[in-house]
Amino acid sequence: MSKSNLFTPVKAGRYQLRNRIIMAPMTRSRADDNGVPGELVPEYYAQRASAGLIISEGIYPAAMGKGYVRTPGIHSDGQVVAWKKVTAAVHARGGRIFAQIMHVGRITDPSLLPGNATPVAPSAVKPNGATYTDAGMKPHGTPRALETPEIKAIIEEYGYATQRALEAGFDGVELHAASGYLPMQFLSTGANQRSDEYGGSAQNRARFVVEALDQMIQVAGADRVGIKISPEMPFNDISDADPRATYSTLVGLIGRKGLAYLHVTPYGKDVDYHALLRPLFEGAYFAGAGLDQAQAEAVIASGKADAAVFGALYIANPDLPRRFWEHAPLAAPDQATFYAGGAKGYIDYPELEPVAA
Repeated sequence: MSKSNLFTPVKAGRYQLRNRIIMAPMTRSRADDNGVPGELVPEYYAQRASAGLIISEGIYPAAMGKGYVRTPGIHSDGQVVAWKKVTAAVHARGGRIFAQIMHVGRITDPSLLPGNATPVAPSAVKPNGATYTDAGMKPHGTPRALETPEIKAIIEEYGYATQRALEAGFDGVELHAASGYLPMQFLSTGANQRSDEYGGSAQNRARFVVEALDQMIQVAGADRVGIKISPEMPFNDISDADPRATYSTLVGLIGRKGLAYLHVTPYGKDVDYHALLRPLFEGAYFAGAGLDQAQAEAVIASGKADAAVFGALYIANPDLPRRFWEHAPLAAPDQATFYAGGAKGYIDYPELEPVAA
């Protein structure tokens, strides 16, 4: 059997990962209404601990950052206690896990926020789309534009969330600056119409992301901090007039900070973002967005990435590295159970049968 390049070790910050197969951050909605991860969550992540690195589902850093029902936070003692069980379960199986810190900004509903608060954003630009709530889909409203001092306070929340994540036993943290959430809202011209130091030029629009990263670095050290970006991803009604300039500016600003990794899931068809951004970043480069095994091996062989990130395949194949190694059949995920709560479609996907002696 020819050896796949996915199975060689790779360095990401202070860690030597045992393979180049990364589990993507994926919302699974198995927390309670207080953002405390449920009792099934440790088993779910432990089942997938053979990944080179697990990146957790998005975790909100403060109550105003919550965007969906039954998503987890990391700002309360109860949340931290529950996450300790998750990280312990992953570590018991020899795995590594980073916490993805996710503030959704305008992509939420007042019913999910403290005191039915109005969602916040860089500018008062109403996104198309709706939020899923237990009362049904609720169309997004117009968010409130953050005052400049409030921005500084949210940036500090990223530092606090990093501290709490380390207390909970996570090996590091990832800043979620993708998928149309708050950091990407600052990055993108369609959502950011500010005229202060956080708006206007690409460098100013990148300032929120750079300062949030700096807060996280101050707490954890750069070699335990990663970042996820998704150039040209239209999800959550996000758009940018010149994404090539935006993202090359951003990666130019953060590329020499000593970060553990840059996680890139590009959606543009006209720009090869891996070729554009990889040379600007010193550190491990993770490529994502719907890759299969052959595509992952090809992007690593090309030198455009050091590791590959897998999402839906990991939901249905907890032992994904073994299946890749053995070229075994892959199970298909049941989309109806992605956010359904409960064990079905969460911890009940079987591993391969042991090979007979």
